[in-house]
Amino acid sequence: MSTPTTTVTRAEVCVAACADAWAGDGEILASPMGLVPTIGARLCRLTTNPDLVLSDGEALLLGEVPPVGTPPAVVEGWLPFRTVFDVVAYGKRHVMMGASQLDRYGNQNISAIGDWAKPKRQLLGVRGAPGNTVNNPTSYWVPKHSTRVFVPAVDVVSGVGNDRAAAAPASARRFHDLRVVVTDLAVLDYDPAGLLRLRSVHPGVTVDQVQEATGFELVLTGEVPTTREPDAEELRIIREVLDPRGARDREVPPA
Repeated sequence: MSTPTTTVTRAEVCVAACADAWAGDGEILASPMGLVPTIGARLCRLTTNPDLVLSDGEALLLGEVPPVGTPPAVVEGWLPFRTVFDVVAYGKRHVMMGASQLDRYGNQNISAIGDWAKPKRQLLGVRGAPGNTVNNPTSYWVPKHSTRVFVPAVDVVSGVGNDRAAAAPASARRFHDLRVVVTDLAVLDYDPAGLLRLRSVHPGVTVDQVQEATGFELVLTGEVPTTREPDAEELRIIREVLDPRGARDREVPPA
């Protein structure tokens, strides 16, 4: 069955951008957190990086690439939670985490909002974010780009940013590697000074719109291109193989 010619949705652009984050990684464990990154990792496995190692997010390594929300029919290994810590320490893993707050250096907060002594909101806690950012390549997924997420300074440092890594002992910064931030508006990466830089804006989005939704000045390097749209084969895989029920549009509604 061929994919009909229809408008590419914002969610599908985000899926392709997430897939691109793992494209050059080779044989490494992908740890996507969120629906769109999960579809993106599976799209990457089926297109640009067939060596990418996928899990079901719980305890199984996938021997096939099932639709999201469907148990795998083929399992090639066991990866219980305690074993993930071994993989984190070993480093053969690229994680794409979420962020309740993110600052210009990539410091991430998923712990609490407000003063540490008496926070306004209690969130997940720092969880595995420090170990992830110190040991593994780390990217972020932000489904709603806003000044509430992109802030001048995070209230709690969960994931370690480029400035704090640079100030840490060599043993703590040796494997620190922040990659990209994919949002519903744009793709960002980091300039040589470790500051968040606007890499591309999604179709229909302007640079000014992204800057207005960001609580600090983003680095701009020349003319900012438009994020690529998935090609016809990628669209077929997204729509017919990985997410035939269209769950992606609930995480990123059509623009």
